[in-house]
Amino acid sequence: MKISIASGKGGTGKTTVATNLARLASADGRSVAYVDCDVEEPNGHIFLKPEIARREPVARPVPQVDAEACIHCGRCGEVCQYSAIICMGEQVLTFPELCHSCGGCWLVCPADAITESDRVLGRIETGRAGEIAFVHGYLNVGEAMSPPVIRAVKAAAPEADLLFYDAPPGTSCPVVESVRGSDLVVLVTEPTPFGLNDLKLAVGMVRALELPFGVVINRVGVGNLETEDYCKRNRIPILAAIPDDRRIAEAYSRGQPACEVSDEYRQLFERLLGDLCQMARQA
Repeated sequence: MKISIASGKGGTGKTTVATNLARLASADGRSVAYVDCDVEEPNGHIFLKPEIARREPVARPVPQVDAEACIHCGRCGEVCQYSAIICMGEQVLTFPELCHSCGGCWLVCPADAITESDRVLGRIETGRAGEIAFVHGYLNVGEAMSPPVIRAVKAAAPEADLLFYDAPPGTSCPVVESVRGSDLVVLVTEPTPFGLNDLKLAVGMVRALELPFGVVINRVGVGNLETEDYCKRNRIPILAAIPDDRRIAEAYSRGQPACEVSDEYRQLFERLLGDLCQMARQA
């Protein structure tokens, strides 16, 4: 069962929800994998404190041109939709950071002057946090495309009863890549105008992907009731409402899951976990 935790904006509490669910599911005796897909700024390790057992680079093929063999026909530039390779007179320019590794340029080259060369985009790290299998990734600073690293992170996740994908914020390609293939998506939001605006974008994304989803409203009490009204009008299930509680903020600052703060929050996340499992089975 694959459950993605996502949001339309950063700072809503995705990692808080994902790590607490992973902790409780593991304590219940199920095999659990926590997969941090926010490769630009992963922070699940702060709360789960895993022991990393393996590190691997993530690379993708990019074109390498043999200047002596090249006949400067320009076919490579014509086939590339991303302008990652351009023939200018008797010189061929490559822009690896724009390359999507489709392989078109070296397939159409009549002189076989283009070969594959690996470009390292980042790395993945795997290990365990107690009984929880742990995977996260890092995108190298300056790299523009994170989906290849996200795919590698997801591929490194082991088989488990429950896999929690902690998605990056927003609604762009990295998020789509993270939630793709999920049985259920949890959208974490906050009851503010900014939170509601970005929740609407996230709802549009998951509906376009035809994925079942529900909403968790975090920091209830800091804003208004517009987010709750929006969910009710659009028949979106509100799976949990987490109050704006100083104890949660203090636990967060210590890198401690909220379910360890009090029985109240343990029970809240246990109910959420049970509802999620039931929704995913019915989807």
